[in-house]
Amino acid sequence: MSLYERLLPERELLAKACRVLGKLDVTKSTFGHISQRLPGEELLLIRARGPGESGIRFTAAEDIILVDFDGNKVAGRSDLDVPKEVFIHTCLFKARPELRSVLHAHPATVMLFTICNKPLLPLFGAYDPACLRLVQTGLSSFPSSILISDETRGKSLAEAIRSSKACLMRGHGITTCGASVEEATLTAINLNEIADINYRAYLLGDPQPISQEDMASFEEMKEGSQTPYWRYYCRLVGET
Repeated sequence: MSLYERLLPERELLAKACRVLGKLDVTKSTFGHISQRLPGEELLLIRARGPGESGIRFTAAEDIILVDFDGNKVAGRSDLDVPKEVFIHTCLFKARPELRSVLHAHPATVMLFTICNKPLLPLFGAYDPACLRLVQTGLSSFPSSILISDETRGKSLAEAIRSSKACLMRGHGITTCGASVEEATLTAINLNEIADINYRAYLLGDPQPISQEDMASFEEMKEGSQTPYWRYYCRLVGET
């Protein structure tokens, strides 16, 4: 059995994460890809692009291909190829060895904030502490709307993200990353939720951040397990 065949469980996890993002409308159509690096190898699994792709909402394990850290396809179906922006993934993995997963998507509401130069404010606390924590820990930004289609641009993005878990890419989308596929996906979902609440608040009037005192009380809270959140979103969209 080949390495690619042995990686079926990992490919199925990435495909499930893609389906969750699609069904929650975090990204649309064929846009977006998630990757997972292989421990101890300069290899990663990633959702492919090409004439045979199914679209983000219908991603299957067969839509995931194996790629090396130079962005070259190693294994996968002949009608699938490496995403043009594979360098988002390879450059982040090279820059940050602790990362296991990188995600790139195009949530429309988040993009609106990037093109209007409006910050995502910490507007709520106990409503969703995980979302608040994401704002508290700092969201990085990338000022250009270009495709990250080569090594130079990938390195620039990695430098902009630095140690953060999420980056807002002007007129483009988002990149999130984490120690697992689940973490990178949940960060993207939370970022989309933050943007949606901010957007609706601006429609109503003049949104005000919660107090520094309130924010400090949440900083003292320990971060809980992400497993229940992941299980919830999977079940919400009919996944197991």
